[in-house]
Amino acid sequence: MIYINDHAQDINIEESLPELSLQRREKVLRFRSEGGKKLSIAAYLLLRRALDAEFGITAPPEFVFSENGKPFLKHHPEIFFSLSHSGNVALCAVGLRPLGADIETPRKVSHDVVEYVMNCEEQKFIATSPDPNTAFLNLWTKKEALLKLQGSGIGNDMKNVLENSRNYCVETYENEKMVYSIAVHI
Repeated sequence: MIYINDHAQDINIEESLPELSLQRREKVLRFRSEGGKKLSIAAYLLLRRALDAEFGITAPPEFVFSENGKPFLKHHPEIFFSLSHSGNVALCAVGLRPLGADIETPRKVSHDVVEYVMNCEEQKFIATSPDPNTAFLNLWTKKEALLKLQGSGIGNDMKNVLENSRNYCVETYENEKMVYSIAVHI
């Protein structure tokens, strides 16, 4: 299931801190910017809501991490989740099989970034699109969702991420506020 908060900047940090695990509270408080704190809180609160709604789990979740930094639920390894945030939106995807998710808010993307992370075919798709920025975000969220699913994180070979995606299903959604992708194993 997918949960989205598109008003993350409305979160009251002080009022929300008691709803976080000590682990998450410490992470949130390390953010320098108020916006970063609010987005981190928003994503975590979405996870809490999802775990309650889908699995009846009401305790604040604690995480353990793979060697590459992919988070898992400490007390519920059978449940998978992925968190993402951008701009004023946060996303949480949860399920009973491995998944990855990424969300981005509309923005102008530089040509240098497109050349650095997209292969020739993808660059052509972006250049010929009626909305190149959204086309970029469509491909970018797919790539990041796949990398989160695989637990490998963003690496140096971003250009070829989608070429090796035959064993995965990646769905992308877009509207005027956001573009997001969810990746799962087939």
